[in-house]
Amino acid sequence: MKRIGILSDTHGYWDERYARYFGGCDAIFHCGDIGSPLIIEQLATLAPVHAVHGNIDGGEMRQLYPETLSVEIEKTRISLLHIGGYPGRYTLAGKDLITRTRPHLFLSGHSHILKVMPDPKNQLLHINPGAAGIQGWQPVRTLVRLVVDGMHFRDLEVIELSDYRSKGTD
Repeated sequence: MKRIGILSDTHGYWDERYARYFGGCDAIFHCGDIGSPLIIEQLATLAPVHAVHGNIDGGEMRQLYPETLSVEIEKTRISLLHIGGYPGRYTLAGKDLITRTRPHLFLSGHSHILKVMPDPKNQLLHINPGAAGIQGWQPVRTLVRLVVDGMHFRDLEVIELSDYRSKGTD
């Protein structure tokens, strides 16, 4: 049984609440548009980080982090791609990654729109954790946590961070 944290689209923005919510996780997944290697360095103080680069990530980030990634945790195959789409609307790269890796959990980012959707056709759960950074139009920043238990998922939590345009806290 492993607790994992999932985030995307930080665009170089660090929020101390990432540490609060991902402290105690066994692994963290960053679905691209990282923005700075410092983000991964800070996340790595909490747990091992699995990350892919996104479309805003430049040469250094593309050398450090691949376009796609597939790992296994607790007998669960997890595949990541920044621009992957979602069930019924996968990108070509998303379809290719799913076909090649046959994941149980498919993670993507890019849209800044939180989505948690089962995909019965491909027998997987798709998660786009939304955007954790302050770039973009999203009024609420989001993170996702869940427990991977063998080949099952449980205790999925969507964490809403307060609107970064206001002075409030979550």
